[in-house]
Amino acid sequence: MLYQISAFLLEVIAGLLGSACLLRLYMQHQRIPFGNPIGSLVFALSDWLVLPLRKVLRPVGRWDMASLVGAFLLKLAQYFLLWLVTGGALVVVPVMAVFGVIGLVIYGLTGLLIVYAILSWVQAQSPLYDVIGRLVAPPLRPLRRMVPLVGGMDLTPLVLLVLLQVASIVLQHALRGVLGGMAL
Repeated sequence: MLYQISAFLLEVIAGLLGSACLLRLYMQHQRIPFGNPIGSLVFALSDWLVLPLRKVLRPVGRWDMASLVGAFLLKLAQYFLLWLVTGGALVVVPVMAVFGVIGLVIYGLTGLLIVYAILSWVQAQSPLYDVIGRLVAPPLRPLRRMVPLVGGMDLTPLVLLVLLQVASIVLQHALRGVLGGMAL
């Protein structure tokens, strides 16, 4: 029971802070200004880690490597702390951290899509809706070319949610396969 509580709390903390780092990375890549409530939250949650990393890591094109490495380090710390409790092969910790970051991307985009859909129903004129709309527009754009409007409704967010769930299932199976291969 204590392990489950610890694992849950570590997942929440690493997930929240890691997601903030990844959202910072994505917002900078999309050139979305940070002068909004989301940007303020992202800065508040990630500055303590990203700013020191920027002294060592330079951006690659429009990609802020400090934010990406920050998310990876958070997941690495999460799995390392769990490894200290459970033991096992230390080599799996970085592998799990990589898969953890990919999972954060999937869950983060899923969360953004759900918030986007809800705001489109209740508060489509808010500045928050505009920011989230700009964040979800790139992955929705190719789907909007393929999925027609149904009764005047845009179903591409639903299609993308289904695809993200499939990606999550594939990621879980890939992780099990990699970890199973490492155990041999």
